[in-house]
Amino acid sequence: MSTRHASKKSGGSSKNLGGKSPGRRYGYKKADGNFVHAGNILATQRLMRWHPGGHVGIGKNNTLYALEDGIVRFTKEVYIPLPRSTDAKDMVSKLPKGAVLYKTFINVIPQKQAATFKLVGML
Repeated sequence: MSTRHASKKSGGSSKNLGGKSPGRRYGYKKADGNFVHAGNILATQRLMRWHPGGHVGIGKNNTLYALEDGIVRFTKEVYIPLPRSTDAKDMVSKLPKGAVLYKTFINVIPQKQAATFKLVGML
């Protein structure tokens, strides 16, 4: 009785699988000084890197969008957490003495619409 052997060498296991998914394209979409329309996306983020300022809304996935037409402005403001908040317990205890915390806000400064339109009845 004869036994049959494999005619080809068996392939080894391959490693480094995965990692082929595209990036998620987080970041700011409109720079400081750009004109935006209402509903334009200003920034996409996973965590709260930028905070909504004036005339800016926030979506369920922390996406910031313009609520009115206007010019985009980025501002930094000093952040003082409340004494018993989780931020005070987690962040402030790890900072050196005298360190200042800042938060970056994205604001939209509304532009007034030019009064060039007339009602049809007034013509």
